[in-house]
Amino acid sequence: MKLLDWYILKRFLQTYIFVVMVIVLVVVMIDYTEKVDNFHKTNAPGNEILWDYYLNFIPYWANYISPLMVFIATVFLTSRLAARTEIIAILSSGVSFVRLLFPYTLGATVLAVLTYFMVNYVIPKANKTRIAFEIKYINDAFTYSNRNVHLKIAPNTYAYLESYNNMSNTGYKFTLERVEGNQLKQKLSADHIEWDAKKKKWSIVDYRIRDINGMHETLTPGSRIDTTLNLKPDDFSSNFNLFETLTRPELNKYIDLLKSRGSDGVETYLLEKYSRDTRPFAIIILTIIGVIMSARKSRRGVGWQVALGFILAFTYLLFFMLAKGIAESGNLNPIIAVWLPNAIFTAIGVLLYNTIPR
Repeated sequence: MKLLDWYILKRFLQTYIFVVMVIVLVVVMIDYTEKVDNFHKTNAPGNEILWDYYLNFIPYWANYISPLMVFIATVFLTSRLAARTEIIAILSSGVSFVRLLFPYTLGATVLAVLTYFMVNYVIPKANKTRIAFEIKYINDAFTYSNRNVHLKIAPNTYAYLESYNNMSNTGYKFTLERVEGNQLKQKLSADHIEWDAKKKKWSIVDYRIRDINGMHETLTPGSRIDTTLNLKPDDFSSNFNLFETLTRPELNKYIDLLKSRGSDGVETYLLEKYSRDTRPFAIIILTIIGVIMSARKSRRGVGWQVALGFILAFTYLLFFMLAKGIAESGNLNPIIAVWLPNAIFTAIGVLLYNTIPR
């Protein structure tokens, strides 16, 4: 690390922090304007608005826009250095363009590592509080309305509910089937099941257990029995942005649960998992592209280069959202969807690098 490296690295990180603060402040103002009526309507306490919502809203958005803001900060800083002919002076002193990229890449790597840690472990915990506030004070009261629910709760066990009331945590017309191979071995039918919050168990009410052993069957009735199932009231609660509240281990566990049950919507959680991996790489890729495209002095001035940077940055965002939307519909593999924008912009970076005069 030379004095020049420290100079560029310091300016790079300072510019990034400034740009993020400005954009997040604008986002907070817009969000407050949109939700102020909800706050008044639901009588949300001021301390909860500040500490539970916005204190967790700010890091969420700062992290969400991090790749784009790194790109904008890179373009802004480099174009200013180029406008003052500092880039020309650096290259004329014998420093190669690849060597010039070193402090930028170092700064981007630091931000990428920090982003990976934040998005997988810190932000999800903050989102738990933020989204709980939104469900309580902003969104309408949630009512579970699905009917004829089929769930795989164990390798050979399947549960069925005709309907479920999430207010009383009661499921109606419940059946539990144990299947071995293609044969039904046991079937429990009940009028309804109730969740016992103290025992953390389900109470099965007015049940009948049918055991099947070849041609022999036995029927055992009962009025009430407590049992533990791989099923919780949370499975019927609001899943509003649930994927944003799960840390990396929790996300992996929930994906495995959805796959074991054969549930729909697993693509949303896979996309969240893989996008958390691609975001740090996007920071590095967009930083290098930003240096390449703004290192030359432009006759149109710094403003033109910054505007071009914004256009390219939002093109990346739109392309990512388009690929993600296609993947959520099941028409594109989630891994391909989240890595495709990075692959394309890496190719763009290589093409731009080849246009640099040697």
